[in-house]
Amino acid sequence: MSKPSLPQGTRDFSAATVRKRNYIFQTIRSVFELYGFQPLETPAMENLDTLMGKYGEEGDKLIFKILNNGLDNADKQSQVKEDFKKVLSGKNTKGITERALRYDLTIPFARYVAMNYGQLTLPFKRYQVQPVWRADRPQKGRYREFYQCDADVVGSKSLLNEVELAGIYSEVFRQLDVPVEIHINSRKILAALAELSGGADKMTDITIAIDKLDKIGLEKVKTELSGKGLTEAQIGTIEKYLSIEGTNAEKITALKTLIGNNETGLKGMEEIEYILNYQTNNPQLITDFTLARGLNYYTGIIFEVKAIGVQMGSIGGGGRYDDLTGLFGVPDVPGVGISFGVDRIYDVMEELKLFPDEVQAGTQVLFFNLGEAESKTAFGLMQQLRSKGISSELFHEQTKFDKQFKYADKKHIPYVVILGSEELAAGTCVVKDLRKSEQQTVEQKYLPDFSF
Repeated sequence: MSKPSLPQGTRDFSAATVRKRNYIFQTIRSVFELYGFQPLETPAMENLDTLMGKYGEEGDKLIFKILNNGLDNADKQSQVKEDFKKVLSGKNTKGITERALRYDLTIPFARYVAMNYGQLTLPFKRYQVQPVWRADRPQKGRYREFYQCDADVVGSKSLLNEVELAGIYSEVFRQLDVPVEIHINSRKILAALAELSGGADKMTDITIAIDKLDKIGLEKVKTELSGKGLTEAQIGTIEKYLSIEGTNAEKITALKTLIGNNETGLKGMEEIEYILNYQTNNPQLITDFTLARGLNYYTGIIFEVKAIGVQMGSIGGGGRYDDLTGLFGVPDVPGVGISFGVDRIYDVMEELKLFPDEVQAGTQVLFFNLGEAESKTAFGLMQQLRSKGISSELFHEQTKFDKQFKYADKKHIPYVVILGSEELAAGTCVVKDLRKSEQQTVEQKYLPDFSF
């Protein structure tokens, strides 16, 4: 038998890891609820046509497709072979696959809104915490199965929503004690750049190239743009754009000089200034005109969160998508949302040693097993502690003290309760604090009120 293994890009999580991840989940959920968002869950898989064409050419390549049931049906073998030929040539065919694992939570949310639009109270504010799947090349901070935590608002064009979402980012990372920068830009500004650099039809090529700036550097971005047919003069305009530096105010002034009276670009700058004016006491907010986010559905403000002091990609991102539900036959429904990359946040917190010690709290009290009569009494006391919310265990078998102490030590259990024949006769028990190496004798009737 071959050695058991995991699919590449996936992981098992131990109890210690799960507790740390839950600490992140609970923090994010509590802030979502604080801001008036309500929970939603959608299926792990969607119909393929729900997902395809929504993430750009690069994103579509990363969608995990699911084979249809019944491909081994003898009556369908000839058709299956023809369908596989189509798949191998890069085409999709319903004969082979009609469904796929969700790539993110935003498109399934848009599909949900389109299907339930008449029953929703607008603006509809939802949050979602579920895994997503991408056929990406696994590396540090990048997995094929990972969780996203999204908050979205649909049914409102107000920029107050963007202000609130920026506030959510700030509050979550404040509570997690993670130092971050919250980068903001507007797709309208990028659209203006495209208009100045070859026309609106070049926007996708330009944003995809700019989105790779941190990974491949300016020179390779210029080479990629040249390969897309942009002239040297147009690339020069983009280079000036990408070179804008300074404070938020200085960047906006420089951009106004570059784009002049371009109406689309001026509108984008107004949006950024609106958010900055509401978030005047938020030093984490940074205007970043190099921020592109290559997803085609963004139409306005875009966000990206980066951890300070750690070599890691973005740990959060999102933006405005004013007609996403139009993809599903319900046009003109404005929306905006953000996402937290929990797996990357976990890696950042591990590297910076930011998890509180109490996150690892599991069993609080271990009752030693010292005989049948003793363990029966211990079991009754243990149930009383559990009824008071004190997590407790009774060791599974009668054995040496040393083995039971080692069990408590390996599981980081802070207290043990020892109830032997003498304690049984006296109606007492010994409570030992393993952290302080202190112990005291307690009457059994007072044990449920003991301060563990």
